[in-house]
Amino acid sequence: QVQLVESGGGLVQAGESLRLSCAASGPRFGIGVMDWYRQAPGKQRELVATFTSGGGTDYADSVKGRFTISRDNAKNTVDLEMNSLKPEDTAVYYCHVLRFRSDYWGQGTQVIVSS
Repeated sequence: QVQLVESGGGLVQAGESLRLSCAASGPRFGIGVMDWYRQAPGKQRELVATFTSGGGTDYADSVKGRFTISRDNAKNTVDLEMNSLKPEDTAVYYCHVLRFRSDYWGQGTQVIVSS
């Protein structure tokens, strides 16, 4: 089992920044793939940012150039730096782990961007 705890959401104005953090606990070794999803009201959950198998990063087109994912393997944390936020970024953001073909989700953290 993997437990995920997110933090850092809130209400901001368009153009401002937020940093989301996720801490994973449970396994002693090899948490797995950690990334960020979001779900806006009335929409399906979508992948926002992840790490590629080659060690790089990948982003949804809508956030490229504005969001940055980073991970601290020693601390089992993954962060999402969100800059130049737009009202359409309003959503519940979820930390996600894929470990041994099992998916684990955090409780979600709300981000609201006002225009």
